[in-house]
Amino acid sequence: MSKKILIAEDIDSIGEGIALLLEKELQAEIHQARYCEEAYLKIRRAMLEEQPFDLLITDLSFKKDQRTSDLQNGNDLLAKLKSENITLNSIMYSIEDRPVKIRSFFNDLDLDGYVIKGRRSVKQLMEAVAQVYQGDKVYPAGIHPEATDNKLLEIDEYDIALLSELANGFSQEEIAEKFKNQGIRPASLSSIEKRLNHLKIFFNVRNTIQLIANAKDLGIV
Repeated sequence: MSKKILIAEDIDSIGEGIALLLEKELQAEIHQARYCEEAYLKIRRAMLEEQPFDLLITDLSFKKDQRTSDLQNGNDLLAKLKSENITLNSIMYSIEDRPVKIRSFFNDLDLDGYVIKGRRSVKQLMEAVAQVYQGDKVYPAGIHPEATDNKLLEIDEYDIALLSELANGFSQEEIAEKFKNQGIRPASLSSIEKRLNHLKIFFNVRNTIQLIANAKDLGIV
């Protein structure tokens, strides 16, 4: 059976390199998209023409430009496909390496494979493609959902955002203002202080420095 693959990647050299290897190794029909909206439209068009894609390989992050779209990244793209019950195998290929984030992609987006960009990652991506076509799920080493640390079970996206801002050196006052401007709730200083106190108790640490160090050790930030 002929394989039809769509690559959503905004860096030309990466997309072209992956396409050439897939054409060589799988003799697959390869299509490319540089924007998530473009990828979505190509997937929809292929379905209407009754020649659907059977695999999507997408980056997570896409550089913003003057275009306006609700689909800003690979997460948005996969969530859109899932919301419309569009089923096709999907692999995310990204520099994002935080275990808690990667697990969320599998749990929330029905992802089939994840490959972390880096040295030798193209070879890993080719292997992941072959495994996904065999019906397997492909996880980065040590990031299988069943291996989730119990401490991560009660950490949500708000906590990740809060800890990330602290790790980047922002004060609680600055974070409160930033959350308010970004529409993140709760955004009041008192709410942030209460949440940080809860996290310190949860992680059994005494201060913010220990809290950030603990979060980094667990791959949360």
